Amino acid sequence: MDRARSLTALAVVALIFSRGTMAHGNHNMEKIQDGEAMSADPIDSILWIHILLQMLAFGIIFPTGMVLGIVRNRWHVPLQVTGVVIAVVAYFLGHLHKGRAFAKNIHAAFSNSLMLMLAVQVAFGIYLKFHITKGIHGKIRKVAIVGHGVVGKIIPVVSWVQMLFGGITALGFCREDHLGQCLAHFIMGSAFIGYGIILTIIMLVGQVWIKRTGRSQEFFDSALIAAWGCVNTFTEHRWGGAWVGNDIQHTTMGVIWWAAGLTGVWMSRKRDGTPKRNFIPGFVILITGWAMSAHPQHLPLSTMVHTVFGYTLMAAGVTRIIEVAFVLKDKHTISEAGDANSFQYIPPFLLYASGFLFMGATEEQMTLISDAGITHVSYVLVIYSFAFLMFLFVNMLLHLYAVNAVPPVPSKDTEREPRLPRINGHARQSDSRQIRDAEEFELEGLMSEDDVPESPSTLGKNNETRVE
Repeated sequence: MDRARSLTALAVVALIFSRGTMAHGNHNMEKIQDGEAMSADPIDSILWIHILLQMLAFGIIFPTGMVLGIVRNRWHVPLQVTGVVIAVVAYFLGHLHKGRAFAKNIHAAFSNSLMLMLAVQVAFGIYLKFHITKGIHGKIRKVAIVGHGVVGKIIPVVSWVQMLFGGITALGFCREDHLGQCLAHFIMGSAFIGYGIILTIIMLVGQVWIKRTGRSQEFFDSALIAAWGCVNTFTEHRWGGAWVGNDIQHTTMGVIWWAAGLTGVWMSRKRDGTPKRNFIPGFVILITGWAMSAHPQHLPLSTMVHTVFGYTLMAAGVTRIIEVAFVLKDKHTISEAGDANSFQYIPPFLLYASGFLFMGATEEQMTLISDAGITHVSYVLVIYSFAFLMFLFVNMLLHLYAVNAVPPVPSKDTEREPRLPRINGHARQSDSRQIRDAEEFELEGLMSEDDVPESPSTLGKNNETRVE
């Protein structure tokens, strides 16, 4: 009976998403003038609802549900089901709108891939929920557990890309000669934001993982900088052709990145092989900001925005160096309790702001803002507001993870059970216990009795744990 219900549920999911895929297509194409990316009509209310619902589902609900799934919280499944319902409704609304019509675009094409990924994730979840473990299903279940976790973590990243595609499509940007510049701004801007998120995660809940690797954080940062520099060195100029525009500056920036990255990797270990902090990643951020602040631009508004972006990135680099050298004094954490100093929040936030500023400084965006009579001050303040909201959301998710990942340890000195100091968001306990908790990825309710590990575990203990 369970197998029949499972197959029926999977068939329904496949039918819903396949019908959605068949329905996807361009409409009202006759309203678009030749050579234009969209019609001159305004965005109607249905399309606005589509935008808001998809931002709610993919931007807020699914990332929150992902965190609840990692900590095996009972609210994971209800929240994700709600997100799926909202996403499916919004998906069909995207094909029912009137008003502005769009030519063939990347947002429409990529939406089917994202919804297919969501369908796979739902199928994994339904299959695991029925606890079919006999025969070949035992092996399938192990694959499904891993697949459910991996896809669940990829979806927020892919959703970010799709939301960027949506904004670009809605404004008709990044076509023909503007494509290369758009790619540079959105990829690099997203990289800065991503780096800021990684720094926030490591600062608040990732120190156990860093300690387990036996390497300093600068080793990983420098290795990534070196790899990115190699890519920039050979892709920012069409070799064999004439040097135009900012080719030389972009290429030399790539050179200093891989040169500095290799230096940072070498300096990330002491003579005895133990990990050592260094200033290299912070300095690379600093000099990159200086270079970007001096980029020649076509509009005065663009020059001012790029200048603010460069100064923000320089500030991120300077504060990162100060954090490592003077606040942490080359240690991984400021205290054994793992509490983050208020100064440590500055470099990640400035990276968020730098990323948003750079993504908002393309030629077409600057032309649109300039024609609207908006000053660079107003525009920068709005961009910083987005950075604060993103910074807030990431910190909220990390707090949600920290307070639900490990139950508080009872105090030995008193009869009460106060909340003890936490190590990067975890209750104080041995590193090996924290590592086991971090590695137990299966979601609550998805493991059968045969799947329970022999080692001590926190599985099933979050039913009483509150979500703060």
